[in-house]
Amino acid sequence: MKTHDLVALSLPRALTAPEFARLADVPPEAAWFANLVSMQTKRAYQNDLRAFMAFTGIQQPEEFRSVTRAHILAWRAELEKQNLAGATIRRKLAALASLYDYLCECNAVTHNPVRGVRRPKAETSEGKTPALGDAQARRLLDAPPSDTLKGKRDRAILSVLLYHALRREELTKLLVKDFSQERRGVPHLRVQGKGGKLRYLPAHPHSLRLVAEYLAAAGHGGEADAPLFRRIRTPKAGMAATALTPGGVYSEVVVRYMAQVGITGENMGPHALRATAATSALEHHADIARVQEWLGHANIGTTRVYDRRGSRPEDSPTFKVAY
Repeated sequence: MKTHDLVALSLPRALTAPEFARLADVPPEAAWFANLVSMQTKRAYQNDLRAFMAFTGIQQPEEFRSVTRAHILAWRAELEKQNLAGATIRRKLAALASLYDYLCECNAVTHNPVRGVRRPKAETSEGKTPALGDAQARRLLDAPPSDTLKGKRDRAILSVLLYHALRREELTKLLVKDFSQERRGVPHLRVQGKGGKLRYLPAHPHSLRLVAEYLAAAGHGGEADAPLFRRIRTPKAGMAATALTPGGVYSEVVVRYMAQVGITGENMGPHALRATAATSALEHHADIARVQEWLGHANIGTTRVYDRRGSRPEDSPTFKVAY
């Protein structure tokens, strides 16, 4: 087709000519960052790249194209001097590697200078997030009072976390209608995971009952598109109710009741409940590939971090010793 035929077929465009030119001039480095979907990933990668830019003196996005492996090695040595955890250093190098993979795809650079740079080994195959024991999980589920609105909400939240292994961000995105999805005659929970990926999880009867009791007390069960778990405060007139924030899930619910029932220790928080659910499912013979789908993991290696079947304290030889 000739050029004048293409012009004849063209439709009116929304972009003005100056806007089109400006977008065409956007550096691929900036385009890579804009294409990241997860806000959590964006925040982490932004901090990592700022640290690298501060170390190397990079001022403009285009200067990333002058980086060599020597720059990466020097930065890694600096991170090691700061006594950062191996997982933190690996994540920072992964952020740079992701950027340079994109620049290679765009032909902005000829190679990825991070490729081949040794990264710290994982400290353990088990991961640092602890899992609760069965007795601890039961105490936590029973901790919130059952006769107040906040208590009913918090009981439902803890149940959803411990029976469905949701991330706290996933929990705060739930709408009322997400807890009434029926598939093949079974109630399901619709979860919006990382990258906007949807997954459907069969709803546990214990959670269904507690969520129903909470909605009956809160009075917004008929608002299908409203946040499921919301702040207890009544919104001002004309203002829509707001969802409980991830920070609120952490401080107002999980950590609060953990402290109340005497569950303490490093890394105790909502992610520990996700680890608890995954560990319990595996210990009760759930297939690890199905657990991977259930958790919304892209890589089964991430799921294996929660596989503690070989390290149950009660199975230790310690308890087999007799004198």
